[in-house]
Amino acid sequence: MEVVTGAMSTLLPKLGSMLKDEYNLHRKVRGEILFLTAELERMEAALIEVSEAPIDHPPSKLVKLWAKDVKDLSYEIEDSVDKFMVHLDGRAEEKAQSFMGFIHRSIDLLTRAKTRHKIGTEVKHIKRRIQEVSARRDRYKVDKAVEKPVVTSVDSLRLSALYKKETELVGTEEKIQELVETMTEEADEASKQQLKIVSIAGFGGLGKTTLANAVYQKLKSQFDCGAFVSVSLNPNIEKIFKNILHQLDKHNYSNINEAVWGEAQLISELRDFLLNKRYFIVIDDIWNISVWKTIKHAFIENRCGSRIIITTRILDVAKQVGSVYDLKPLSPIDSRKLFHQRIFGIEDKYPPTQLAEVSENILKRCSGVPLAIVTTASMLASKRGNDWPKVYQSMGSEPQDSSDMQDMRRVLSVSYYDLPAHLKTCLLFISVYPEDYTIVAEDLIWQWIGQGFVQEEHGKSLYEVGEEYFAQLINKSLIQPVDIGSGNKASACRVHDMVLDLITSLSSEENFLITVGGLQPVSASSKIHRLSVQNRNEDDLKKLATMSLSHVRSVFVFGQDISLLPALSSFPVIRALDLSYCLNVDNHHVKIMCNLLHLRYLRLCNTSITEIPEEIGNLQFLQVLDISQTGIEVLPPQFVRLTQLVYLHIDRRTKLPDQFGDLKSLQDFPVIPTVTSPSMLHDVGKLTKLRNLLISFDEWNESYEEPFCRCLSNLVNLKTIKIIGAHLGLDSGSDYLLPRPRYIQTIHLINNINCALPRWMSSLSCLSFLTIHGLRTLRVEDLQVLGSIPSLSYLDIWVVEPTQERQDRLLIDSGHPFLCLTTLKVASRVMELRFAQGATQKLQTLKLRFSARQTLYQFGDLDFGLENVSSLEHVYVGRWSKPEPGEVEAVEAAVREALGMNPNQPTLEFSKWR
Repeated sequence: MEVVTGAMSTLLPKLGSMLKDEYNLHRKVRGEILFLTAELERMEAALIEVSEAPIDHPPSKLVKLWAKDVKDLSYEIEDSVDKFMVHLDGRAEEKAQSFMGFIHRSIDLLTRAKTRHKIGTEVKHIKRRIQEVSARRDRYKVDKAVEKPVVTSVDSLRLSALYKKETELVGTEEKIQELVETMTEEADEASKQQLKIVSIAGFGGLGKTTLANAVYQKLKSQFDCGAFVSVSLNPNIEKIFKNILHQLDKHNYSNINEAVWGEAQLISELRDFLLNKRYFIVIDDIWNISVWKTIKHAFIENRCGSRIIITTRILDVAKQVGSVYDLKPLSPIDSRKLFHQRIFGIEDKYPPTQLAEVSENILKRCSGVPLAIVTTASMLASKRGNDWPKVYQSMGSEPQDSSDMQDMRRVLSVSYYDLPAHLKTCLLFISVYPEDYTIVAEDLIWQWIGQGFVQEEHGKSLYEVGEEYFAQLINKSLIQPVDIGSGNKASACRVHDMVLDLITSLSSEENFLITVGGLQPVSASSKIHRLSVQNRNEDDLKKLATMSLSHVRSVFVFGQDISLLPALSSFPVIRALDLSYCLNVDNHHVKIMCNLLHLRYLRLCNTSITEIPEEIGNLQFLQVLDISQTGIEVLPPQFVRLTQLVYLHIDRRTKLPDQFGDLKSLQDFPVIPTVTSPSMLHDVGKLTKLRNLLISFDEWNESYEEPFCRCLSNLVNLKTIKIIGAHLGLDSGSDYLLPRPRYIQTIHLINNINCALPRWMSSLSCLSFLTIHGLRTLRVEDLQVLGSIPSLSYLDIWVVEPTQERQDRLLIDSGHPFLCLTTLKVASRVMELRFAQGATQKLQTLKLRFSARQTLYQFGDLDFGLENVSSLEHVYVGRWSKPEPGEVEAVEAAVREALGMNPNQPTLEFSKWR
């Protein structure tokens, strides 16, 4: 919410906490705080209303200035409140019962008394500031100030897409043909008669409306009637229905706009009209699935072969509506053609040699977005050649002299202004990253959390809420998913250049974030709240040296030399600091960081630091800490005072202090150092909020068995666990595993060579992803456990020793149902499994690795029952060892024969077989 309401969302709870008895504030001061809270709550509500103004009717300049004053004031107040909380909450632990201990406690009491007096004085000052801002609102009649509507509305901009000349549809010919084929081709006559709905999905400016209209114009003559209507962000449903009726029959519905009909009557009229007609309807720019559901009621499924196209920026809407056509940007070749045609009037005319490089740079910045190419080229067409480099430089800073560029930005802005306040903040923060950067989802989510952008929700961890934010931004087509893995989750994202331009510009306008060396020129704002340093541009760094940094809350540096930056002590209220991969960050800098008492987020991975000083205990508010891939070997005893840590990433070789189990807020501890004692297991078991855990053993000791099982049973909130080298620990003492980590979704068991499969695993109702590398032998009992895991969808097993005396294969049948299994990977020297008829009814991907020679020696055949798995789509077969002569042919013949009898006709691929 921060970009909308400043620091209000975090400030108001802090003011409330100051009223608690433990702070022992004077009654009059408590009354003043209550007044401040009430006044700030009203201001927060007003700021939210300002943020919700329609894009075509933005707030007036007076309103914007007042909103800026309120947000700046909220930051200042929170800084003051945090300073007091640091002094009152962040004091050193009580000293021992000695004379010096008495002296320390006496000094502490005097200090706290002075602090309370200062609070009273500061509260009075804050009250005066709030009253000034409120008076300014009344004096200038801010509420009554109305901005003139923008000349070109977003809806009117869509009209230009409907009236493109055919020569302007560069790069869409192939897409038009693909979509036409999707709309018209069906497997049989019965399918052709059914109503078919196709969604065109993609972010603003890609040409969804243009493509839909081109297909509509190409096909509408094949239908009895048709209509093309735009819905947009805030639709008038009755007006849309009347528009459709008018287009369907202009003669009979010539006066439909004068009719006083409600939604129900209009829907009934449309259904009656379309009853026996083959119709073609395009619904452009759907934003909400509930709107689509209402509109869809009007379109009767009459088995006349009717077709509907919808366009949307929202992926979830597209998926729920029907078949999805994911619109991609133009190729570089088509981008060039469109660019040249718009400037010179023909595709095959090129810029002069001296402009070739800058034109390619401009096209790269446009990234294949037709709207960006057309608007930029239109502007260049009226400029001299020596102005082109200036245009390129201005593309990242929203040139004000081009109405075309402003119109383009307005189209892209609609998606931003449609976001709820908390997602606006999260999206604008992404402008902290350089252009063309692959952003790791986990890093980004923890950065959001460390800065207070993620709000707690009942029953969910902060990280889970952050994951939902990330998914929603993908769904809105504002970030692009990268590396989509299991569960259809993206592990990273990228931001389209045009979207990055937009959010960088908005970040600068809102004084949300200043970038050194990015797309925007550095402006010396009076109060900088966030700083991103992206390159070593000397001019920008010189400007940075002249700026006031006392209000900076976040600093993110991308691979620079820290010696080029201002001193860390220049940031007295900093809350987030990321110096990962920075040069020359050493132990001296860490000592300074330990005095930055407001820190919530600190990332120092891949730096040269080798030790953490005992002053680390000063950082009482630290929530996120990453000191992985450094030279740190041991953490000091004072480290356990960081009781607000929710994320900690260290190296496996780093030694934890005794009693690290006191870090009870930890939710994510991706790497715990190798276990060397039962007491370590006892401490891990106290971290009951942990969601993710990697735990390893170099050697197994019998004294570990009971504490290990108790540790696992205590970690009831685990979602993911990776256990390396537990050996006998997993299947022993299973009675101790009560309660169980019932929310666990992913388990990796690695190098647990002597383990049998633990029986308690079948009771893990949420477990969907299981890897077992090092199962001693595969037994009937193991199959019973695995097949009974109710939600298991992915299973990867490596069997160490096949059962040599086994004469019949283990049969996967109804006794081992594997109800949800979609992917199975089995590696064993001897393939001991066979599928019975009707088993594993959801299995789609099967990967087998084995020795054909040894399997034939033990069982006499290569019959795995693959013909019985009717849902199977893909089979991969890999070798265990170098094949003997004729072995390849035998395996290929046997597997192909089985798959030839499979009704689903799965594909077959041999991996590293020959």
